[in-house]
Amino acid sequence: MSLFSQFKRVNKINFFHFKQYSTSSEKSYLNLKSILNTQIEQIKEAGTFKNERIITSPQSSQIFVKGSNQSVLNFCANNYLGLADKARLVKAAEKSMQDFGFGLASVRFICGTQTIHKQLEQRLSEFHGTEDTILYSSCFDANAGIFEALLGPEDAVFSDSLNHASIIDGVRLCKAEKYRYQHFDWNDLENKLKEAEKARVKLIVTDGVFSMDGDIAPLTTICDIAEKYGAIVMIDECHATGFMGKTGKGTPEYHNVMDRIHIINSTLGKALGGASGGYTTGKKEIIDILRQRSRPYLFSNSVAPPLVGATIEVLNILTESTELRDRLEINTKRFRSRMTDAGFTIAGADHPISPVMIGDARLASQIADDMLGLGIYVIGFSFPVVPKDKARIRVQLSAAHDLKQVDRAVDAFIKVGKKHSIIK
Repeated sequence: MSLFSQFKRVNKINFFHFKQYSTSSEKSYLNLKSILNTQIEQIKEAGTFKNERIITSPQSSQIFVKGSNQSVLNFCANNYLGLADKARLVKAAEKSMQDFGFGLASVRFICGTQTIHKQLEQRLSEFHGTEDTILYSSCFDANAGIFEALLGPEDAVFSDSLNHASIIDGVRLCKAEKYRYQHFDWNDLENKLKEAEKARVKLIVTDGVFSMDGDIAPLTTICDIAEKYGAIVMIDECHATGFMGKTGKGTPEYHNVMDRIHIINSTLGKALGGASGGYTTGKKEIIDILRQRSRPYLFSNSVAPPLVGATIEVLNILTESTELRDRLEINTKRFRSRMTDAGFTIAGADHPISPVMIGDARLASQIADDMLGLGIYVIGFSFPVVPKDKARIRVQLSAAHDLKQVDRAVDAFIKVGKKHSIIK
């Protein structure tokens, strides 16, 4: 057989095998496609399919949505202090970009640590009254990277049943014994602590504020239980940092237990400017080991200089005055009071997350659409984000709202609530 004939034969065989593999792979994907399309249709039929509305303006209390020439009032952002579009932060971000560049193209331990990263970590430590701080790309990453780094098979972690998904995922990654106690059920927590009495380290982890219900963790009770059973306490402060407590230092300040919390995880992406980034702050030894072992920190790029510089400016704002958190508190009390008087059930207490409880998922979605028609941007939350038959409109107040805007939102809720027989 000639060399050319051998070449043709080998390539024919290779093409045959490639075609076989390609056909097999294509069949496999078509099977997956069918499964996914069925699931999508089921979600749509249940009325829980999440459509993304497109915003065509900066994030603020008043925004523009694609398809409409009219502005709407935004009552569903995590923009608690109204800083997301503030010129002062934009200017600080621009200056940091001019001085330090757009990005680092590196993780921290290689060549991704600049002076402003250390400055922000120091400022956050001072703000929380802690020993040290480590920055992450998000608080999801901070939660994902902490349990595996700190805990081993000899240890035990105790997590509230309604903790954020990032805590749940982070706990799953570690090798410690895992205990899930019922939400705010302290007998259940104590029983589980007794079960794990021989554990080397016992860690209780809770949201400081639970984002779907707006309820605030009773940290005094949790710290008392932790002390009784020799446990340490970790809290997720994403929906508290910057505005809970008299000076915005979060739920530890709100409950006067700042010296009793060992680990605080929080975000730069909500009250602190609304962009992205997260951090862990606490005891120096904890932060030191996270820099050595926390995988999201070790394998993710550094937080970009514009975000770092803008967040430093946010901390300047918070230390200058409590005006923004005070205004947010006033707006929250006004909304909750008027809505309750109108006959609505509002979950939680004393927090700008003010969930209007509806129950039925499809009805919650319809109400959100009707509210948008009245110029109020809110979103219905339903399963699997919240439990089945506990659908709600999660309203979030901001310091950027004025009282007239708050009243306008309440008036719209009353009109729509009567239309759908939610209230009389």
